[in-house]
Amino acid sequence: MAAVDLNTVRSTIEARLATELASSPAIPVVFNNMAFDSTTEDTFVQCQTSFGTGSYLGKGVNIVVGLVTLNVFTEEGIGAGSNLTIGKRLRDLYNNITVSDVIFDSPVGPEILSSSPEGKFQTQLRIPFEIYEEI
Repeated sequence: MAAVDLNTVRSTIEARLATELASSPAIPVVFNNMAFDSTTEDTFVQCQTSFGTGSYLGKGVNIVVGLVTLNVFTEEGIGAGSNLTIGKRLRDLYNNITVSDVIFDSPVGPEILSSSPEGKFQTQLRIPFEIYEEI
């Protein structure tokens, strides 16, 4: 194992999500720095991947930690059912698994958020992850 390429980690996370949400029922996905008009879709998922601080574990090994934040948006006024169904699908996708050396912990959520874009109902999942790298 060599130093971690953060873009490779991000791509691993995003590809897994895009593949899952392309299948039935298909749900649009929005990633960081991507143009998107939320008024044209009733349902969509926003994915934000961020990296936190790393720690030196000794013997030339670092741990790099991060967080995947998934915001699920559905049409306002129809209840939480759709969001929770999508949330379960996303939890199952990342729950305590390892994909290409990215170790995902248990997801937090879906949590209902009180502040949402106009006309949308929003829930959020947060999935911590870590990667070990040799330096």
